Amino acid sequence: MHPLAEKVLARDMRGTARACRLADDRAGDYLTILKDLFPHTGRAWTIGVTGNPGAGKSTLTDRLIAVLRKQGKRVAVVAIDPTSPFSGGAILGDRIRMQAHFSDPDVFIRSLATRGALGGLSRSAADVIRVLDAWGADVILVETVGVGQDELEITRTADTTLVVMAPGLGDDVQAIKAGLLECADVFAVNKADREGADAAVRDLELMIALGGEVVKAGVHSRGHAAGALDIQKQVVRHDANKWIPPVTRTVSTRDEGVAALVTQLEAHHAWLTGTEAGAARRFERLREAMRTQLREALLEAAMAELGGALDEAAQAVAHRQTDPYTAAERLVTAFRGR
Repeated sequence: MHPLAEKVLARDMRGTARACRLADDRAGDYLTILKDLFPHTGRAWTIGVTGNPGAGKSTLTDRLIAVLRKQGKRVAVVAIDPTSPFSGGAILGDRIRMQAHFSDPDVFIRSLATRGALGGLSRSAADVIRVLDAWGADVILVETVGVGQDELEITRTADTTLVVMAPGLGDDVQAIKAGLLECADVFAVNKADREGADAAVRDLELMIALGGEVVKAGVHSRGHAAGALDIQKQVVRHDANKWIPPVTRTVSTRDEGVAALVTQLEAHHAWLTGTEAGAARRFERLREAMRTQLREALLEAAMAELGGALDEAAQAVAHRQTDPYTAAERLVTAFRGR
């Protein structure tokens, strides 16, 4: 076994940090380390925390850590930070907000840079999560940048996805895309002491009850929300395989509603591990991870084999000697023939 893999399994903090760095950079013996660690993974519960900027995700994540630690759980945090324009590394803003936990040996916080990755997740986040799983984390919190609404990539790495909203940020039913609703397992309306919190909760519950259909009638449609939601809840009582995302109010700066939020997250985890639908979802997540790994492996192999042929094809397309579709087909044919 690789020495760094042994250090991770021994819960050595510096060794684990080094393994995370290699996995993030895809440098050195990172692949050997990941292979050695994989048999020791699969136990951690991964919670994705996403939502618009300004919703208070980092503060809420900090409070979630505190509640989970009181339960005796070992917690790891993967904070996806914006990329520094100077160093290309993570700006580390999220780690600053969580500094109260730095001295806790049962809390491991790692910042990763987006590096322009779509969806706010760096390409190596899944590998870092596996390292922290092998380290012995009971719960891994993955907090995304929250750039716009393109956070669907988080569902590929998280068992449970928490979408954080706040009143007054424009993220009402008109601004929430159906895709974000589909990826959410639990909603938190944070900063619930602000004006508009009640309306935000009602609008969310309405959209959930209607299966993601945004009702443009606005306040006139809210009278239908309670009836639609009640009907859906009655159906769900007889269908254990169906999960309706609950909506929880929180004021993270005052620790209000955080314990209740953890209870809702735990309810989803119980559903995930105790139903056929949950098992199917976990399998699909693993299969998607395999697809991602295969795509990257094939691309790397093709780039290594084709050499300068790609540049030649690009030149031909640039001079309008061929089209990009035909050029790509020829490159695939050339790769298969090698």
